[in-house]
Amino acid sequence: MSAVPSVPSPVLDVPGALVASYGAPGDARGRAWLAALPRLAAEFLGRWELRRDGPVAHGMAGLVLPVARADGTRAVLKLQPPGEENAGVAAGLRTWDGDGVVRLIEADPVAGAQLLERLDAGRPLSAEPDAVVMGVLAGLMARLSAVPAPPGMRKLADIAAAMVVRAPEALVLLRDPAERELVRTCAAAVAELAGEAGDRLLHWDLHDGNVLAGEREPWLAIDPEPLAGDPGFELWPALDIRWEKVVEGGVTGPVLHRFDQLTEALGLDRRRATGWTLGRVLQNALWDIEDGRTALAPAQVALAATLLEHRSA
Repeated sequence: MSAVPSVPSPVLDVPGALVASYGAPGDARGRAWLAALPRLAAEFLGRWELRRDGPVAHGMAGLVLPVARADGTRAVLKLQPPGEENAGVAAGLRTWDGDGVVRLIEADPVAGAQLLERLDAGRPLSAEPDAVVMGVLAGLMARLSAVPAPPGMRKLADIAAAMVVRAPEALVLLRDPAERELVRTCAAAVAELAGEAGDRLLHWDLHDGNVLAGEREPWLAIDPEPLAGDPGFELWPALDIRWEKVVEGGVTGPVLHRFDQLTEALGLDRRRATGWTLGRVLQNALWDIEDGRTALAPAQVALAATLLEHRSA
C-alpha cells in the first residue's frame, strides 16, 4: 500500500452552523470540542492515512471531511462529540455491516471519530417525490429493524421507563390543558408497552434527510443513533416529514397512509405501533419542556391526535 503524500492539510474551517450548535457560552463541553477539532482532524487524518479530498461539510451534530485513503478509495471522516446518544454507533454499524446503511471502515468511539464509505451528499432522499421517499424509508426501516441488537446497546425499555416517570412532573409546565391531557395519554400508552419493549436494532432517526444515494445500493441510511427496541418506535421520523405538504391536503389521509404503509412493510401490530409512536410524541414533548417551551409543536399535536382517532376507530 502506497503512503499518503505528506502534504500539509489546509487549515480546518469549522462551519458557522456547527459553531452555533456547540459554541453557546454555557456549553463548556461543546466549546472544548470545537477548540479541539483542528487537532482531532489532523490526528485521525494521520492515524488512518487519509488526505483531504473536498470541502468541509457538517450534519446536525458533527463535522464531515471528504477524504481519500492511501489506496485512493474515497471516504468521509466524521467527527462528533462522544456521548450517550452516539456511544453505540460503531457497534450498530458493524452489526448492520452495510446492509441498507452506510458502511463503517474505522472507528474510535472514545474520540467520536468514524471513517465511513463515501455516499453522494448531493443526492439526498429528501429531493425525491413523496411516493419514492416513503417506499425507500419503509424498505430500509424493515431491513434495519429486522436485525437483533448487539449486547450492550441502549435499551428502549430503560428509556420508556424513564419517560413515564418524568411525565407527571413535566406536563404541568404546559399552558394548554388539552396538551397536558395529550401528554398523559402518551405516557399511559408507553407505560402499557414498556414491559415488552423489544430487542431489534433501531436506527431511531430514519427520515428522508438521513438517506443518501450510494454506489453499492441506490439508497443507504446514515447517522443512526442505535437503540435496542420495538420497531414501532422507529416510525415517527418518517411520519413527521414534509409537514407543509401534509397540511395542504389535510392531515388525516396522508398520515394514516404513511402509517399503514410503514406498519405493513415492517409487519407490525398497528395498535402497538400506535402506542410506540405516541411514545415518540412523549419523548419530543419532554425534550421541548426541558428546553423551556410551554407548548407542544402543532405538528406533534395534529399527528398524535390523528393516530389516537385511528386507534379508537
